[in-house]
Amino acid sequence: MNLNRRMNNGCKKGNRKKKNISLIRACRNYRAIGKSPEPKGKTETTGNMPIYIIQKHAARRLHYDLRLEMGGVLKSWAIPKEPPTVPGIKRLAVQVEDHSIDYASFEGVIPEGLYGAGTVEIWDSGNFQPIEVEENKIVLSINGKRLKGKFCLIRTKFQESDKNWLFFKLKSKR
Repeated sequence: MNLNRRMNNGCKKGNRKKKNISLIRACRNYRAIGKSPEPKGKTETTGNMPIYIIQKHAARRLHYDLRLEMGGVLKSWAIPKEPPTVPGIKRLAVQVEDHSIDYASFEGVIPEGLYGAGTVEIWDSGNFQPIEVEENKIVLSINGKRLKGKFCLIRTKFQESDKNWLFFKLKSKR
């Protein structure tokens, strides 16, 4: 099964983009577009290699937002601690709402009193290649400035939530 179908909960191809756009519109409803410097919501793809980005977000609690371009949106996970750069370190990654493609270049300050208030800066960026995609597992090759190599996202049942994943770097084979 292809990557976009897996990551869009099995949506039929014709409805996928429509579903993603409606999710982004719903996201706009609680973001203060116009009051915040955040992007407005472009949904076009960026090119041949899907983009990957990690944004350091100093909101109420410092965390890192992992974003992967899939199906015309940025699939997103919040990682409470600095992402792993070496094998053997596993990080909780909580799946959050999809973001528009133009969010990948966003850096700035979301004003106090607004959803996500705090400083957002790009911590790492590049592209990725999907290697294996299953309902509860994604293996990808990341080519970023800080993260390079094979990484894995595995869905867990931690706290009985289907939004919790583990994100870690795989050991390279010699």
